[in-house]
Amino acid sequence: MPKVKKLGQSRPNIEQIKTYINSTSKPITRRDVARAFKIKGSDRIWLKKTLRELTGSGEVTLSHRRSFFASSKTVPPVSIIEIIKVLEDGDLLGKLKKTNDETARIKILISYKSGVPALQVGDHVLAKITKSGNNNYSATVMRRIERHQNNAIGIITKNSKGMKFLPIDGRRSQEAFIQPHPSISFLDGDIVKVEFNDIGRSNGRNASVLEKLGNQNNSQSVSLISIYEYEIPTEFSADAIDLATNTKPAMLDDNRRDLRNIDLITIDGSDARDFDDAVWAEKDQTKNNKDGWRIIVAIADVAHYVKPGDALDIEAKKRGNSVYFPDRVVPMLPEALSNGMCSLRPNEDRACLAVQITIDKQGKKLSHKFFRALMRSKARITYEELQSTFDSKEKEQSSEDFIAKLAIPLYGAFKALHTARLNRGALDIEVPEMQVQLDTNGDVENIKDRERLDSHRLIEEFMVLANVCAAETLEEKKYPCVYRVHDVPNRDKIDGLRINLEAFGIKLNKGQVITSKLFNEVLKKAAKHDARETINQLVLRSQSQAIYSSNNLGHFGLGLRRYAHFTSPIRRYADLLVHRALILAHNYGKDGGIKATAEELEPICEAISLTERRAAVAERSANDRYSARFMSQKLGESFDAVITSVMGFGVFVRLDNCYADALLPVRSLPYDYYEHDDKRHTLTGRNNGITLSLGEKIPVNLKTADPITGRLSVDYAGGLSENPNVINKKTNKTKNSRRKFKKLSKR
Repeated sequence: MPKVKKLGQSRPNIEQIKTYINSTSKPITRRDVARAFKIKGSDRIWLKKTLRELTGSGEVTLSHRRSFFASSKTVPPVSIIEIIKVLEDGDLLGKLKKTNDETARIKILISYKSGVPALQVGDHVLAKITKSGNNNYSATVMRRIERHQNNAIGIITKNSKGMKFLPIDGRRSQEAFIQPHPSISFLDGDIVKVEFNDIGRSNGRNASVLEKLGNQNNSQSVSLISIYEYEIPTEFSADAIDLATNTKPAMLDDNRRDLRNIDLITIDGSDARDFDDAVWAEKDQTKNNKDGWRIIVAIADVAHYVKPGDALDIEAKKRGNSVYFPDRVVPMLPEALSNGMCSLRPNEDRACLAVQITIDKQGKKLSHKFFRALMRSKARITYEELQSTFDSKEKEQSSEDFIAKLAIPLYGAFKALHTARLNRGALDIEVPEMQVQLDTNGDVENIKDRERLDSHRLIEEFMVLANVCAAETLEEKKYPCVYRVHDVPNRDKIDGLRINLEAFGIKLNKGQVITSKLFNEVLKKAAKHDARETINQLVLRSQSQAIYSSNNLGHFGLGLRRYAHFTSPIRRYADLLVHRALILAHNYGKDGGIKATAEELEPICEAISLTERRAAVAERSANDRYSARFMSQKLGESFDAVITSVMGFGVFVRLDNCYADALLPVRSLPYDYYEHDDKRHTLTGRNNGITLSLGEKIPVNLKTADPITGRLSVDYAGGLSENPNVINKKTNKTKNSRRKFKKLSKR
């Protein structure tokens, strides 16, 4: 340890302070430095300034807890980081893009935060790097580094100078002049894939068209843009198509039970294209389980047709999941399987993997058993039809009606399972889901919240129960499992939520054990709040991201100790892996493949977690474009809007009654210098009295709606809290301050 000054000595020099910080084995605060060098009185101001200079130069590092570390001589305070792994809670692990012998092994943690773009393995970001402990580093993303791309998707516009390419993401750096094509003619608004001829140039770039994808005036092109933008595979190999086309139906054998006499039915949306789950329920007749229920959940036996390592398996693993758009589905498996042999169509024999479950009247599971079977669905029922039966006052008397006869025990079992859900405290976040309704021409007819019925919840509860049974069985039989895990939220996110909730008068005490029931108490308090939707969104954002993993962390949101996806092998590769493990564990056939280890499953889990994120982003971007297309007819109209996110450059708002999100930039606000508080999510005018905060309702006018990028912008339509002329006189604003505001508004 360095010698510190004695009372009466002069101030320490910078080298002494650096030596002191470097010599400590743990982070220290400014108070520690002041105490070590006996710095008192006005000298504390000098110390504060000195430490700020040291952190600004990168010679020491200030952590998020206001503690100081010695800065690494080899890790710069700001650098480019390459993402190398997505962790189980959604956080990211990175490494320095430029490394040497000392930095090659250093791993840097990037915490997932709202507002950070969806990042994947291989992405590059510019980030501020902070030492958070001995040999531990964390980073805050400043922006994503756009790597030089050789091709891009965009729109052709024609003018007097020729044809210009405008990228769909709006990046001006990728604008280019289109070279004429010998065999393709172009119209204004054509959507094209181009190859840049001069990657290094930033101005006056040229590009050649590789493929014409459609035209922006054709509504069917909306989903195509997202498909190409996120490189979602759409074509299957010839071998995969051949295998799918030549599949033959499964037959009864020693490994299959005959369920064709059971009244199993499928329950799906009216627009569903494939049916991969069927359900049945009846009152349990045993004396020990009075008022309990017996349930069967039967799932399409995809493993019978998709063998490990074959062409279908390779294609399914590459996709990871199906991707759903308002006008189409990009399936994980060819339609000959997903809409044919593996779809549980009414009155057709189908192979299935089923689980029979017994629950008591409180929804507690008493027993379960898996088996392979042959089934025949008795009906294909929509959620609306089933709900209508639930709501009918005569349902108890309409036992002659086939649907009603099946609906009564299904609803009874559902109520028991719902009771169990409430008792275990499963997270009950209510966030509206966007539904784009198209007309027969594929144009947007309406955008609304997707309806949530008891019939939807019934299927959810049945599927959750079957998923729990799958995880428990594999764990009991000591078979590695692809779990669906949802970790406990980390402390930083909870601390951020606590600050946000204070603004709405809701208190979240420090030091409490974090449980889903704790969040439900918050949501219960928010139920009658004007900003209920915003509070639900805040709670949702505070959660860890659910992913796939061979390491069981439990499912925090559902309040379950073990959970796996079993119920949708047509559209999720994770479910297919669980099916194969169950077939192996029960010795139900050789199509389960070879028993995998947890270490072998983990890379697959990471890959399908990424494809799931890719699908979610692609689906959201398509919905945004449909929304912008719909809203382009309403330019200039006034709306009440709710602030959903607050950034330094403006606020994002959701327009009432049309499920559209838009940006209100700072430059569209009344003149002032606006200060951003990222902890309390506010944007405050320094002089004009305007404060925009999360969840606040404000009046806006729709300014722009771009169907290509999916972006909307609005102007502020509210008034000032004070007279701006009076404010200007009070503050004696100068031209320099006006220039400063203009610079800020352009960011």
